[in-house]
Amino acid sequence: MFELLLTSFPVIIRYFQLKRRGEALTVWNMRTAVLIWAVLAFLLFLVIFYFHPKSYSGIVPFRTISVVAQASGPVTELPVRNGQRVEPGDLLFRVDSRSQQAALAQAEAEFAKISAAETKAGETLKVAQFSVVEATASLEKLRVDLENAQTLVSRNVGTRDAVRELEASVAMAQAALESAEAQVGLAQTDISESLPAQRRAAEAVLESAKVAVDQTEVRSYSGGVVTQLAMSVGSPASTLILSPAMVIIPDRPEGWPVRTIAGFSQVARGTIYDGMPAEIACDSNVSLSFRNAVLPARVVAVQPAISTGQIVPGGRLLDPADMLRRGSILVYLELEYPEHEKIMLDGSGCLIQTYTSNLPGFLGHVIAATGVIKAVGLRIKVWGSLVSGVGLAGGGGH
Repeated sequence: MFELLLTSFPVIIRYFQLKRRGEALTVWNMRTAVLIWAVLAFLLFLVIFYFHPKSYSGIVPFRTISVVAQASGPVTELPVRNGQRVEPGDLLFRVDSRSQQAALAQAEAEFAKISAAETKAGETLKVAQFSVVEATASLEKLRVDLENAQTLVSRNVGTRDAVRELEASVAMAQAALESAEAQVGLAQTDISESLPAQRRAAEAVLESAKVAVDQTEVRSYSGGVVTQLAMSVGSPASTLILSPAMVIIPDRPEGWPVRTIAGFSQVARGTIYDGMPAEIACDSNVSLSFRNAVLPARVVAVQPAISTGQIVPGGRLLDPADMLRRGSILVYLELEYPEHEKIMLDGSGCLIQTYTSNLPGFLGHVIAATGVIKAVGLRIKVWGSLVSGVGLAGGGGH
């Protein structure tokens, strides 16, 4: 409408020319003026729409957390409800843990057996060491007796049978000493290697059993609001991520700006740039007062790829003919004033209007000034969204 008014001067001038000459106002007399008007209007439309691209696909994205059970079993406790706010560490639900508790008790018993075996091994080592001392003393005594018997034989006082008996006794005492030393080595090996390895294995089993018990309690890792709660006490808990027990809408991290994303035509790639001024009009902010219905913003990033060209692993060969619909350029926008972030509703659908303001020279200023037409048009569209939203234009109004 505004474009037609701005370019209608050839028709107006021709009209006054014909009126001054007293000629009749006919289509033939106005043909040149109308043609010039149409060409100028088309060029103005082209300039405005090219340098000030808009998008109807704007949205305020947000994250969700799918909550699933880590252990199967019937739900025994469900302290949360839909719409309830939870904080990190709050219990969401509890699953029957009898089998996990039994496994934990068994693991604790095995761990206690290892502790008892360590105590027993220490006592066994002491006994073996005492045996070594006893065998050593016995061997020394027999060696002295053997030396005395050999001395007596050399003086023709003793008998060789006594010497042979003592030699056999010394050999037996030596074997007993070696056996006692082997028992000490075995006990030391148990204490330094075997039992520590068994303890580590028992500790791992015990820790695994404790984790299994902990997994029967599902707690929140983030503060947020519970929604889509799809279980009750007694219902089986699902461990499939595709069928979560509930969904949590987490709080936005402190310091993270509220971003809006929008898809623009690929033709707009040469116009959109980082820092480009824009306006955001979300349906959830529309009101009769028109207050905060249109919010100033800026382009902060442009995704360097278009999703329709993405190749993912698969056994089917891609056919470009299956991608006839052109993908859009994904653009990220942030509000110019942080105080407006609190009125942005996550998931809102928005109209996005951008304005080119980086062109140099007089022509650049003229092109930037034409953005006023788009700004007025955006506000008219906002009123149209209000009329449509309340149901006056049909559809799902209230």
